[in-house]
Amino acid sequence: MFSFTANVQKTAEVSLFPLWSVLPFTGLLLTIGVMSFIAANFGQSKIVHFWENNWNKLFIALLWSLPVIILVFSLKSENLLFESLEEYFAFIGLLFALYVISGAIYLEGDLRGLPSINVAFLAIGAVLANLVGTTGASMLLIRPFLKTNSERKHTNHLPVFFIFAVSNIGGCLLPIGDPPLFLGYLNGVPFFWTLNLIAEWVVALSLLFCVFYFWDKKQYQKETAYQLALDTKAQQPLKICGGLNFLWLLGVLLAVVFITPNQLATWGLEHGPMQFLREFIILAMAGLSFITAPLSSETRQKNNFSFSPIQEVAFLFIGIFLAMVPALEILRTEGVKLGLTQSWQFFWASGGLSSVLDNAPTYLTFLSLAQGLTAAGGTAYPIPPELVHIGVPANLLAAVSLGSVFMGAMTYIGNGPNFMVKAIADEWGYKTPDFFTYIVRYSIPVLIPIFLVITLIFFR
Repeated sequence: MFSFTANVQKTAEVSLFPLWSVLPFTGLLLTIGVMSFIAANFGQSKIVHFWENNWNKLFIALLWSLPVIILVFSLKSENLLFESLEEYFAFIGLLFALYVISGAIYLEGDLRGLPSINVAFLAIGAVLANLVGTTGASMLLIRPFLKTNSERKHTNHLPVFFIFAVSNIGGCLLPIGDPPLFLGYLNGVPFFWTLNLIAEWVVALSLLFCVFYFWDKKQYQKETAYQLALDTKAQQPLKICGGLNFLWLLGVLLAVVFITPNQLATWGLEHGPMQFLREFIILAMAGLSFITAPLSSETRQKNNFSFSPIQEVAFLFIGIFLAMVPALEILRTEGVKLGLTQSWQFFWASGGLSSVLDNAPTYLTFLSLAQGLTAAGGTAYPIPPELVHIGVPANLLAAVSLGSVFMGAMTYIGNGPNFMVKAIADEWGYKTPDFFTYIVRYSIPVLIPIFLVITLIFFR
């Protein structure tokens, strides 16, 4: 949930960046995809051992972003780079705090890995995502979800559907649910306006849960009698340990909701180090969590807590945030030429780019395009009273909001929690799909039909 507020009236500018400047970002994405594929299918190669080291991932990420850094400074547009780094600091600070705090909360016990119980896990996570964010919900529930199914063998699909439901689609009802919606709130969207998206939320999740139930049931039927006996024997009721950390989690959420750029301006703190007051408080909550539950604590030990997953996200995403600067700036300044006029076009365009760009700045870019379109279209785009101050009709705002949130699930890099869930599942011994297999086998055949139904029902 980022600290910047974008100027949403840039659509008439001409981009300083040539089209070739998006090549480093494309190269970084391809590198992540190819290395993920090799790691999943050729586990003993030297390349895999190189990629498994997170510091090597940082080196590659920075190497791809170096041409962008040089270009930005040569164009004297370093402010764009600094803004992106500010966004990155807010992004990784929040993810780090939620990861650390939730890592000290342990759901003791082990339920049976039944398809019905797994659906209940995903449904609870989807609701919780709106209260503690998709990152918070993902970090709280992924470990007990994995433990519940740890006696089963046919489980490759489980982390993927968890990413779909809990880490992305579930968090569209409140601004604290997902970073794009929080940016909308900072830019004037009423806090409870996103509750208007509940029908789309229900339809998308209902379809997803139906697909998941039958998929999981088919995989469950492949389990041997021995595996099922182990699952039944390990069954224990759930009990929450480390409940004090919910207090630090509440501190994070209060900081996110109440320390906004407007509030900082009121306090005279919009410049200098204190413009990051929210991030400082968030990180302080993480520090308090370490004090009350150090690395040696029982809850962290039982959660198999380590810094490797958040380190992997931090190292890869700093390259993504730097390398994507030209791509986002070209989209902001030239995006009006895309000819978007209908809500379904905004849904698919914002969603398509949210699949490969970080979905929060992508949301702001398409919010800007929607504002420019409605300003030029006059009465052709009626705006309800509650949205007059931001100048966007409800159908276009809904399309941008849902596209950015829902389609962040299409790839591992579409939303911050995605990679973290994958990394934790890998640590637990689950064989998660590589970057390309995730897209080809899961997100395209599962999510695209659901999004088509959403389009036909709500964006005709």
